[in-house]
Amino acid sequence: QVQLAESGGGSVQAGWSLRLSCSASDILTMLCVGWFRQAPGKEREFVSHISGDGSTEYDDSVKGRFTISRDIAKNTVYLQMNSLKSQDTALYYCAAALRCDWFESHGYWGQGTQVTVSS
Repeated sequence: QVQLAESGGGSVQAGWSLRLSCSASDILTMLCVGWFRQAPGKEREFVSHISGDGSTEYDDSVKGRFTISRDIAKNTVYLQMNSLKSQDTALYYCAAALRCDWFESHGYWGQGTQVTVSS
């Protein structure tokens, strides 16, 4: 069982930046780790992921503004969020799975960290 812990959320103004962290209990090179978010009244949506080999994917809504990275020695994945918009307001979840298409079916999930962006 993989345990995940998110941190770094907060309340900021539009245009500001935040960096989320996801600390994992397992080896990152064996996992695909992703960030998802859920805004009030909306379904959870994909934001970004980084696979075991280091390749990355982003939702179109965050391309060019968000960057996912990892520190293998620390078993931590980061989500650097720049130029934040009010529509980025959501509860952000970190998830891990053996494959990047397994998050929903076989993934492990953190408790989430709140990001609130005011305009």
